[in-house]
Amino acid sequence: MLFVPRDLGWTMVDKPPVVLTIAGFDPSSGAGVTADIKTIAAHGCYGVACITAMTVQSTAGVRRVEVVDPALVTETLQELATDIPIAAVHIGMLGSAKVVKAVAEFLGQCSSKKLPNVVLDPILKSSSGADLLDAPGLKLLIERLIPLADVITPNVDEAATLTGLKVTDLEEMRAAAGKLHQKGSAAVVITGGNLDKAIDLLSFTTKRGVEQEVFKAERQRSNSTHGTGCAFATAMACHLALERGLAEAALLAKTYVTAAIAAGHPLGRGTGPVHHLYRMNQQRRAAGSGRES
Repeated sequence: MLFVPRDLGWTMVDKPPVVLTIAGFDPSSGAGVTADIKTIAAHGCYGVACITAMTVQSTAGVRRVEVVDPALVTETLQELATDIPIAAVHIGMLGSAKVVKAVAEFLGQCSSKKLPNVVLDPILKSSSGADLLDAPGLKLLIERLIPLADVITPNVDEAATLTGLKVTDLEEMRAAAGKLHQKGSAAVVITGGNLDKAIDLLSFTTKRGVEQEVFKAERQRSNSTHGTGCAFATAMACHLALERGLAEAALLAKTYVTAAIAAGHPLGRGTGPVHHLYRMNQQRRAAGSGRES
């Protein structure tokens, strides 16, 4: 049996839900598959991964990107999907049009037994400015992957690139979300952690039309912010795998990332990572406080 923390409202379950992450490899573990696996573990789920690209990077930025052979991506995804029941999918950095096509075709092949809770984080550039998806890949992502995802989680810059609109405040976020729905997205969370106020907008379609919810928080003044987008999208996938609704998943993912930033510690000479496993420290402190002196 798996015991999951009571303070998160979780219960005892027979098996942890499996979350598949499809993303690049960041050797500094602030983002990419290794960071995703930490996030998945932090939420009481079991992570499996398909690497789409190898990168040379550190907290100082991305130096080089080598995209994985799309045939290897396809084989890896098919092998995992035929062996393990997958409760959610997180899609991060894809790197090239060929890899986007491989992932889209994989999801399409699974349409008869649709993989649930597909969360697409459309990673286009690194925070240091390096391109992480080529122009043909961007076009294919918009045409093929956005309609296949259950929810997409662009930040304001990514939302602007995907829609061609200016996205700098809440009203512009609403307009961008509307355009993303027109492109086939059933649900969108536009994250605005780099705005003066950390505003996230959840927008989703229902039989009654488009519904929206706004989540606000004070912006975290920290240098430990590398990987926030990956952590948010992966945390959302975990909460959806745990059968939470969209609004609750978005709120809990935002809360998790805020705490992971606050718990971050200086690492490297650039932008340090969030602390994906900060709850382990809390649990150790709680256990230590019960000891006799």
